[in-house]
Formats: sequence, structure tokens, C-alpha cells
Amino acid sequence: MISSVRGTVLSAVGSSVIIEVGGIGYAVQVTPEHSLALRVGDQALIHTSLIVREDSLSLFGFETTEQLHVFELLTGVTGVGPKSALGVLSVLGPGQIAAAVTSEDDKAFRKVSGIGPKTAKLIVLSLTGKLIATAPAEAPLAVPAAGESVVVALVGLGWSEKVALQAVEDVLNSHPDAQTAPVQTVLRLALAQLGPAQHSAQTRTAEARP
Repeated sequence: MISSVRGTVLSAVGSSVIIEVGGIGYAVQVTPEHSLALRVGDQALIHTSLIVREDSLSLFGFETTEQLHVFELLTGVTGVGPKSALGVLSVLGPGQIAAAVTSEDDKAFRKVSGIGPKTAKLIVLSLTGKLIATAPAEAPLAVPAAGESVVVALVGLGWSEKVALQAVEDVLNSHPDAQTAPVQTVLRLALAQLGPAQHSAQTRTAEARP
């Protein structure tokens, strides 16, 4: 079992990163948000879950052990594969998942590509009592009204709402003039930050989810 990898980031594109450990490059599937936080050449520690199949060995990685724990709980739910579980964590944080399960809000899971109504309800039933019921929902990022239009545009282009919100917030923080700039300008800056290659890879990943 490979429970974690620590090494140099060789590549971080879309939902896939490569970490070099002792001269060996490990390909790890991560959330788009996690990938964006990694920089080529930096040292990184990723908590991992090794998924063994008849024809493949796949590593799925996370920033925290809490995310890893939730991922393993999700993959234990009938009908939820590792890609779908990673998709859930790309949209919802551990606190949001705990809050949704506690309040029996299966609609939160239906927002994830590949998760239908039946599977969403099964997730709530299966995870009940397995997560900290008092875990607070993670507060959504706040953006100005103009930024909301950019978020909608990015989601329409294939990015998850969580990644889109973070990108817009970063643009607004790093470009003070963007607060009053036209929507088209903010969208262009956000796309430049996210990168076309990453967007293309994320789109392919979303299409490949079960």
C-alpha cells in the first residue's frame, strides 16, 4: 500500500500530477484545485490511496488525511468508483460533505458529474454516522456581482464551481483594477491563470468519469 508520496513536482496538468521520488515518477490523480496549488520544481507531500484493478494500479492523492478518509468512505459506497469519489471532492470539501450527510441533503451530491439521484441518496445513507456530524460546512468564496458572471462562464466551459470561484477570487486579489473591469476582461484574466492545457485536461477527465 502506498499511503503517501513526498518528492519533487515534475508535472501538474488538469487532474494529474507527477511526483518524482527517488528517481521514480509517480502519476497521481488529484482534484483540479489541488493540481493548481502545485508548482513544478517544488517539494510536495501527497496523501494517497492505491486503487488496484486487474489491469491497472492507480494512485489518487489529497492534500489532507481528512480528504483521503472521505475519499475511501465514498469508494466504499456501491456505484461510486474512485473517479466519481474524486469528482465529489472536487466540488465539495469534507466539511460540506459531512454537513450534507447530516442534513440528508442528497441534492449536494447530484451536482457532481456522474452522480445520479439514486447514487446521491445511497451516499447519504452509507455515510451516515461515519463523518463528524458537527463538521461545519465550508463557507463559499465571496466574489463581486461581476465576478459571479465570470464564474458562470467558467463553469460553462467545463471547470467546477469551486475551481472557478477560486480563480476569480485570485484574479480580483492580484488585479485591483479588475474589481471594476468589464466581465470580458476578468474572464480573460481568469482563463490565463487557469491555462488552456489544464482546462482541456479537466474536460477530458470529466468526460471519462463513470
